[in-house]
Amino acid sequence: MICPTIEAFAAALSPVSALAGLDYGEKTIGVAVSDRMRSVGTPLETIRRTRFSADAARLLEIAAAREIGGFVIGLPLNMDGSEGPRCQSTRAFARNLERLTPLPVVFWDERLSTVAAERALLEADASRKRRGRVIDHVAAGVILQGALDRLRNVRSGHE
Repeated sequence: MICPTIEAFAAALSPVSALAGLDYGEKTIGVAVSDRMRSVGTPLETIRRTRFSADAARLLEIAAAREIGGFVIGLPLNMDGSEGPRCQSTRAFARNLERLTPLPVVFWDERLSTVAAERALLEADASRKRRGRVIDHVAAGVILQGALDRLRNVRSGHE
């Protein structure tokens, strides 16, 4: 089920379950996961995209192994908030994933997530080669953490 808002997503989640954050790109899918209390998002891995069925199978494998209760997918909006071709492709991916799992899905504005991930890696003094290997799942961690922080406000009633 694709949830229209973070509030609807919060309502669809089971009380104690981890979440997965996805940075869906043209060549890769960055994956991050949260703890079951949904406090912190941790970068997990980068999936090299091949075909949808293989990519989805890996995501569902992760979901089963980590007891994931929902997916937060970064939506690559343009800086002015409009949607371009990358958003269309991300939405199509989510619709296809929705057919394979009952887990709720929500989109999260991912503008500047890669910039934030790059900055964090530079601050950690990661080499250029290492940054290239991990940037996608670190960006997924930034996306997931943003959603987790918002969910915490939804749960506590602070809108």
